[in-house]
This record gives sequence, C-alpha cells and structure tokens, in this order.
Amino acid sequence: MSVHARASVLIALSLWLPWAAHAAGSGPVAADGDAAIAALIARAVSARDADVQAFYAARGMRPAWGDDRTVDALVAAIATLDGDGLVPGDYRPRTLLGAYRNAHAATPRAEALAQFDVQLSRLLITVLHHLAFGKVDPAAIDPDWELPRAAPPLDFAAVSQAVDGRQFETAFAVARPTHALYAGLRAGLARYRDLERRGGWPALSRQGATLHPGDRHADVPLLRARVALVEDLAEPSPDTCADPAAATPMPAPDCYDEGLAAAVRRFQRHHLLKADGVVGANTRAALNVPVAARINQIRINLERARWLLPGLPESFVLVDVPGYQLSYFRPGGDIWRARIVVGRPTRPTPTLRSAITHLTFNPTWTVPPTILREDVLPKVRKDAGYLAQENIAVLDASGARLDPRGIDWSRPGNLILRQDAGPHNALGRVAIRFPNTHTVYLHDTPAQELFERDQRALSSGCVRVEHALEFVRLLLDDETRWNADAIAAVVAEGSTREVDLARRVPLILYYWTVQTDADGALSFRPDLYRRDTALLAALDRS
Repeated sequence: MSVHARASVLIALSLWLPWAAHAAGSGPVAADGDAAIAALIARAVSARDADVQAFYAARGMRPAWGDDRTVDALVAAIATLDGDGLVPGDYRPRTLLGAYRNAHAATPRAEALAQFDVQLSRLLITVLHHLAFGKVDPAAIDPDWELPRAAPPLDFAAVSQAVDGRQFETAFAVARPTHALYAGLRAGLARYRDLERRGGWPALSRQGATLHPGDRHADVPLLRARVALVEDLAEPSPDTCADPAAATPMPAPDCYDEGLAAAVRRFQRHHLLKADGVVGANTRAALNVPVAARINQIRINLERARWLLPGLPESFVLVDVPGYQLSYFRPGGDIWRARIVVGRPTRPTPTLRSAITHLTFNPTWTVPPTILREDVLPKVRKDAGYLAQENIAVLDASGARLDPRGIDWSRPGNLILRQDAGPHNALGRVAIRFPNTHTVYLHDTPAQELFERDQRALSSGCVRVEHALEFVRLLLDDETRWNADAIAAVVAEGSTREVDLARRVPLILYYWTVQTDADGALSFRPDLYRRDTALLAALDRS
C-alpha cells in the first residue's frame, strides 16, 4: 500500500462512520453469523489492499473486531504512539468505540459488521506501516530524495495473534525499528516531554555578558539550573572563585566553577558548538531554544530514522551531513569515524544511497559548471595569473589544451578547466567514487585545517574526508596489496590511477538534525538546509 493510500485510510474511515450507523438498519444478519460476515469481508476487501487481504488470509477470513474490549485495547495502544513522535489523534481513536457500537447495534446487519471489520483492520495496518516505514513520503517533500525504499513485510500471522490477544503494544514494538539509534531517540523524546510537563527550562538573557570559567556573575545560578536539566552536574567547586583571605572557602552561588564549566562543555559538544566552556552568543542561543522546539526536532528525526533503518546493511558507510561526520560500519562490528566538510547551504550535499565502487589516486579535477561560473571565472578575470598558480589547464570540448592568453574571459564560451594532479589539487590525493545523479563524491583535500572548525558546511556539495588515505586502506581491505606503504607509494608516484574495489561498499549520505552520541546522549545539529520545517508540517498533517 502506498503512503498516499495509507493516509487516505484515515479520511475513508471518517467518511464511513456515518454510513455505518445508517447501514446498521439496512438488513438482517444471516443465521450463520460469522460465516456470512466472512463472506462479506472477502468482498469488502479491495483487490488493491494486499496487506488487508494477507491479514484476513492469515486468520482464515475470521472477523477481527467483534469484541468491544479488542477495540478498546487498540484505542489504548494508539494513545502510546506519541512516544514515537506520531500524533495519536490523527488515527481518530475516540471514534472507534462509537463505530463499534453502531456496527453492533441491537439489530446488527452483516454488511455493517463486515465493513467495520475491514476498515478497522486497515487502520491497524496503517499504524504498523507508519511505525515501521514512516508516515510521510520523503519524496513528496524533498525533490532531490534519492534513497530507494521498500516497505518491510509485516508478519500477518503475528498481527492476527496480537489482535486476538489484544496485545497491540507488542505488535507496535515488533513493527518499529529495533536499531539502537531509534531506541535512543525514543528515550530522548520521553525525557524532553517530561521536562516540558515540568515547565521546561529557564531562559538566559540574550544580551547577557560572555561568561568564562572562573567568572562571578548574576547569570550563573540561572545557567546552573538550565544546564543541570540536560547534563550531569558536579557539586560546585569551593576553590574556583574563592576569596584567598577567607578562612573557609565556600562555593559562591554566582561562581562559574569548573564543575559547571565541564557540564557546559558537554552541552556544547552535544550541540556542535566549540567546547571551550565559554558561554557566548552561540551557546546562549542553544541554551534558550525552547523545549517544545527540541521535542519537535526529535520527532522529525524519529521519522527520518523510520525512512532509513528498514533494510539497513550490516556493513556500510554513513555520511552524517549536519553532524559533519563519516562513519564506516565495518564487517565484524568495528566503526571507523572521521570528520568531514559538507556542502554549504547554497550548494547542499544531497541525500542518497549508493555504493562505493572505485577510487582515483592522484586525481585531476574538472571544474564543475557552477563552480566555474560562480567561483573560478571571477578570479580569472581579476587575476590573469590565477590559472597558472592553481595548475589549471584550459581545454576545448575535445580535450585539446588552449592558451589562456588567447581567450576572452568575459565570454569564454564552451571551455573545460582541469586542475592537474598533485598535492595542491582540490581533491587532494584520492577521490572515492560511487554512482549518483548529482556528480558528487568523497575526497581528500589539501585544506586540512578546515577539519578543525566546528561548523564545516563549506564545500560545493562533495564531501571532504579527514584521513582519507586511511579510509581508502580500510575500503580496499587487502593488507597484502594495499597496506599503508603500498598506498603511500602510489601517491608518491604522482600519476593518476583508477582502482576498483574488490567488494562494493554500501554508502548512505543522510540528513540528521538529532542523533545519539557514543555516550547515548542526544546530539542536536543545525538545520543546515532548512529541511525540518517542511517535514514537521507533513508529520503533523492528519
């Protein structure tokens, strides 16, 4: 069933309810009761409702919803969906018991009973699909979505048993992703919802002074109260701001002591800020994001997890774009991680799923059209020596070299600019290739200093990888032919060389604005490409 078809189930159910009340008086139930209803169920199930057909086939066409306690148990289970970031009211649980009573009126009609049974089964399957696969169709809100998805199969025998046993929470638990990331996001959502119920957190003055460890300031008690809600906080250190003349140093309430500074540094790491303990404008802004906004951010990323996690391979490379991190989940369970530079907001790194197929050692770099038009040509027009300084050759459409001095750079025409291989090449010493329609790739870079920045959305869409040659050694996975010394020798040789991987390595470029860190804490990231708003609106649309 498509996402749009599943969403239409909710509308169809609301439209059907008044009809069911009318149909309850339209004809007598056959003497053999359930058998007549079973026959009507078979007719009521649309040929396009493959999942509903499979559900009833698994239970021998028996009606599923002939007991109000079963309906009541489903209503109670639907109320728990807020723990997955879904909106229980979207499934209209309050209408279900009324619909049951209408269908099972004093003089019930088989048609109404069958119709109610099928509609409620379809609703249950919709809920299970939303938990397993996501409520929103990502392609509907992201025109550049390039991750193939296949709905995970449901165990309809188990679903049937859950209905008969009124064990809907168990069925929901089986449907939702079992990955630790999903569990961590659910736990974080529960924690932040509890914070919201308790009143959220205090806000610091936006125009407050910059606070350094060791300072004494009136904002410190409020800072301590705010940070303590989300980070472990040690007891105040009595000697940080102590008066040396005091006989017994005591921790002052307005002292920004080292225990608080350590908690602030953890908070900064969990929000991709410079972890220096200094509470400046950026840290204040992160501290003052309302708890309701953080709850929505977690809900958004639970949906993104449902899009991605079904069918995730055991070994793969994950590029976490807003988190500026590449993780290689290697065969055997080891994880290799590296910092990355990703596309700036005006030239975003795409979301896609592919597989790394080959590498290029000592690559040349053909300047892409956008970079040529917006970056390189203005520099050439300003400085005639720019091309020579950057070892960039000018080629015609056939690949023949041209003399840049003979070109009218105000109207250069159909030219190709190609940077020669070498240590200063924009791609560094290796490019890591994978099929995609965006012409992006992973690569080394001569600008290694960029990895030291906290915010690294700086590229034109491709992904620069720190320690790229070490990453390549792991991808090649052949310590006999491709150990570190062999790779260094190929690089030192200087000639461009293509090398195929013996085994294609799955690759996912993904967009998370909340993740779980290695310590299990939630890590909030900036919405680099402004994608959260559209997803939240779609997620909240009933």
